[in-house]
Amino acid sequence: MQPSLLDSSIYISALRSEKTALALERLTAGAILWLSAVVLQELYAGAREGHREVVERWERSFQQSGRILVPNLSDWIDAGKVLRLLAGKYDYEKTGRGRLTNDALIAMSAGRMGIRVITVNEKDFRKLAEFRDFPWQFVTL
Repeated sequence: MQPSLLDSSIYISALRSEKTALALERLTAGAILWLSAVVLQELYAGAREGHREVVERWERSFQQSGRILVPNLSDWIDAGKVLRLLAGKYDYEKTGRGRLTNDALIAMSAGRMGIRVITVNEKDFRKLAEFRDFPWQFVTL
């Protein structure tokens, strides 16, 4: 099975709903999961007080397994290039490009490693995939 990485939208849904957390377990059963450092940053930034400990557990678990994906310089450069192309095609202003920066970093770093991004954010990842090839999957939870 291809290594996979969950977008923050999936983790957030799992934190908010036990039913979603169970669906997530079924979705990822048997998969080799990675955690993006970008997703981790998003989770810490938006974690409610009651969820912070869960995020910390996820961080420790992925860190111990050596499966935290950190964007490197080429990922940052590729993300910038893709964001420029998106801005040109879809007439995004700076705010729109800024909103997509994290998703672009996730996509570029996952693509470099051949890791599939699983997301509920179809709109943004579909647009990113127009300009860079990376494995991704849209799911509904």
